[in-house]
Formats: sequence, C-alpha cells, structure tokens
Amino acid sequence: MSGVHVAIVGAGIVGCLIAREVAARRPEASIVVLDRNQVGCGASLRSAGTHIPRGTTQRFRRMTEYSQEYYATLKRNLPQLPIRALPMTVVADARHERTILERYLPASTPVRTDTLPCPLTTLPDRCAAWRVGGGHHADVHGVTRALAARLRPHVTFREGVEVTAVDPAHTGVTLRLSTGETLTADRLVLAPGPWTGHPAWSALTGDLGIRVKKIVALHLDAPTRPDDGAVVFQDHDAFLLPLHDHGHWLYSYVCSQWDVDPDTVDRGLTPRDVAEATANLYACAPRLTQRPGSARVFCDAYGPQGEPLIAGVADTARVVFAGAGSGFGYRLAPAIAHEAADRLCQD
Repeated sequence: MSGVHVAIVGAGIVGCLIAREVAARRPEASIVVLDRNQVGCGASLRSAGTHIPRGTTQRFRRMTEYSQEYYATLKRNLPQLPIRALPMTVVADARHERTILERYLPASTPVRTDTLPCPLTTLPDRCAAWRVGGGHHADVHGVTRALAARLRPHVTFREGVEVTAVDPAHTGVTLRLSTGETLTADRLVLAPGPWTGHPAWSALTGDLGIRVKKIVALHLDAPTRPDDGAVVFQDHDAFLLPLHDHGHWLYSYVCSQWDVDPDTVDRGLTPRDVAEATANLYACAPRLTQRPGSARVFCDAYGPQGEPLIAGVADTARVVFAGAGSGFGYRLAPAIAHEAADRLCQD
C-alpha cells in the first residue's frame, strides 16, 4: 500500500482528533489510521473522561482553554455526542485560594461556596470550596467511535492491524504491518497512548523521556442523582465523579506505581492498590472508605515535564510523536491534535 500522505498509529481520542484536524486542513490528503485493537478501545476505553478547567502552567492552561472551546463547539454541532456538562466544586485548604484563582481558567469563575454537589462527602476541616464552571464529563470511547464514524468517508481506518516495524527515511516512512503488507507514507504520527515502548517504534521514542504510570480509579457502589456533580480535591490531585450512565461513582487519585508495561500491568486490583487507594480516599472522603467494590486499572504515558509531548523524532520532520497526556489525554486531546497538525502541515 503506497501513496499515503499521513499515517497515524493509534485510534484513540488523540489519534482520531489528529485525523480530523489534518482532514479539515488538507481535504485532498490521503489519511490512514492504524490500530491493533478497535477504535477507542485502548486507554480511551478506560478514561474517566473528566474535563477540569485548570492547568498548572501557562501552556497547560492555554491547551485546556483551547480544548474546552473545541469540545463545546463539537457538542453544539453534534448534540448526540456523549458529552454532558458537569457541576463541579473544588475543595482545598482555605489558605490556597490564590492558587485556585491562578490555576483555574478565568472563564471558570471560581466562586466560594458552602455546599458540595455530591452527597457522599462533606467539606473537610480547614478546607474551603469553590464552585467552578466549564467542567464536563464524556464517554471517551463513545465520543471517539462517533468521530471515527464521521471521518470514515475521508479517512481510512485499519482496525485489528498492528504496525510491526517503522523505517523512516528522507523520502518517506515505511511501515510493516501484521498482515504482511507494507505501507509507505509521507508523514507518520505516533499516537500510541501508553504503548510508547512498543518494539516497532521504541528506538524512535526512547530519547523522549516518557514514563508510563499505572492508573487506578475506584468505583464506589453508591447511586447517583441527576443533579450530582464532581468534587475535585485540589491538594490531593483527586476527584469524585458521578457516572450517571453506570449508576455509581468513580474516585480518581494519583497512583504511585511507575514504569509499567501496558501489556503486562495487573488488570485487576492488587493488595498494594487497595491499600494505597483506601488511604488516599480516607484522606479526602473518610466516610467512603467502606464503599469501594471495584475499579478500573490501566496505565498512562507521562511527558518529562508532566505535560503532553508533541515532538519530531528520528531526526526527521516526517515522524511526529503526539501524546504522553500525563493523565490528561482526553482533556487536552484537541490541543494535542492541533499542535500535531501544525507540525504535519507546516510545509
């Protein structure tokens, strides 16, 4: 197979949005998206899908703002997408109000409040709460598949096809596929989610400083109400999220297990996971420590600065890495796609 302008490895939310961005800028381009699984069935399937309108750095806030506006426009144009506005309250030490005002987008207009949009927890001692706007929740798997369906008239998707080797050259990039085929593309985007160390491209990504961390999010067996909202525990980098479509709550926190392999990481809770998650949950919402009954376990790639990474690799402009969402892959996917398309379409 030859004559491809842009090949994208990875059919998650980032890969699909890159395909959408390139197709919009270059309608004449031949675009192929490859994934050894199905569209949206890697990290996107397990994503918490929570958009929190904040960022710790100027670049992070800029990317968050761009992505927030992107998703809002997407929802207006495609109201059937599984994206819904989410009431959201931030909880932090009362002395950290300046940090809240600095890190959250101006449009989110943080306002002090005495109530939480969640009946499962109360305001901890010495803490204050701020109501923020602009938050939303998405079924990332559903959004990804819906976008791919609309792209199919313009973009070729090769699902269940693994890339087994990547050979960049000055004249193009050759990909060897599990089907025995060879694909040659003018440009290649690596958007593999946590599979940054796959043997086919590990030689290209090894110097990028990416690390892969285990992700554990508890499922709390408590019913949700239609008007329940999320609670963000700012000082613990954790949040409680009502999963209305599933009828239970999710508790996301920062797992401390690094340098894991997405193909071999434990897919179920381990004793270490339970101990770490329970201790973290107790620090934020002690009344809920008896609630956990299940969890989603996976992993995510982190950039060396704790921010997404969009970079040329292999000493050639023909190969671009886009990802390492650092726990914010869905939230920042539109901005990642925009920056990746800038690199691809600059000449």
